Amino acid sequence: MKAKARVDITAIVLPLVGVLIIIGIWALSSATWSKNLPSPFKTWQISKPFVTAPFEKRGELDQGIARFAWYSLWLVAKGYTLALLVGTPLGFLLGRSKLFAKGLDPIIQVLRPVSPLAWLPLGLVLFEKSQPAALFTIAICAMWPTVLNTALGVRSIPQDYLNVAKVLQLSPAKTFFKVLLPATLPYMFTGYRLSLGIAWLVIVAVEMLTGSPGVGGFLWQEYNSLIYEHIILCILTIGVVGFILDRLMSVVERRLRAA
Repeated sequence: MKAKARVDITAIVLPLVGVLIIIGIWALSSATWSKNLPSPFKTWQISKPFVTAPFEKRGELDQGIARFAWYSLWLVAKGYTLALLVGTPLGFLLGRSKLFAKGLDPIIQVLRPVSPLAWLPLGLVLFEKSQPAALFTIAICAMWPTVLNTALGVRSIPQDYLNVAKVLQLSPAKTFFKVLLPATLPYMFTGYRLSLGIAWLVIVAVEMLTGSPGVGGFLWQEYNSLIYEHIILCILTIGVVGFILDRLMSVVERRLRAA
C-alpha cells in the first residue's frame, strides 16, 4: 500500500515540478532577453476574462476560450471522422491485396508528407468555400497514419489464423469480424491516435489561414493585434486539449481491448 501511495504521489509531484520549472524559465526569459514575451502574471491578467468566462460570446472573435476550443473540436471531429471512414477500409485493402498495395504505395508515400498549408489552397480551389476546404484538408492530412497502421496490422496477422478460417469455411464477413478485425484492432487504434493528433494540429493552420472562429483563428487575430498574452493562452489551450484527446483515445482503446 505504501509503495502504491508513493507512486501516486510521484505521478502528481513530478509533473508539478516540471510545470514550475517551465514557468520559472518563462518568467526569467520575459524579464531578460525577450522583452516582447509577456510574463506569466501579465499573461494571466490579460487572459483572465477568456478563462473565467470560457463560454461567453461578446463578438465573432471575442469569445471565451472554451467556446473557441469547441468550434475547433467540432470541425476536427467532422474532418477526423471523414479521415477514418476513408482511411480504415483503404488500410484493409492495402493489407490484404499485394497488387493493390504495389499500385497505391508510391502514391501514398508522395502525398503523405505534403503540408496542410499546401492542401488548403487546393481545397479552396476545389470547393470554393472555406468550410468544405477545411474538412478536406483535415481529412487528407489525418488519414495517413490510419491507412498505414491498419495495413500493417492486416499484414501482421499470422497465416495460420487465415488457414483456420478457411478450414472452418467462414464467410468473408465472418473472417473479417472474427479474425481480421480483432487482430488488427491494436494497430488501428495506434493509427487512430496519431490521426487525431494530426487533425488537431492541422485545424490550427486551417483556421489561421481561413480566419475561422476557433483557437487558430483567435490566435492569428491576436498576433495581428500584438496581444501576445492571448497567443500564449491559445498555445496552452491547444496543448491541453490535445493531451485530453490523446488520453480519451487511450481509454477507449483499453476498453475495446478488454471487451
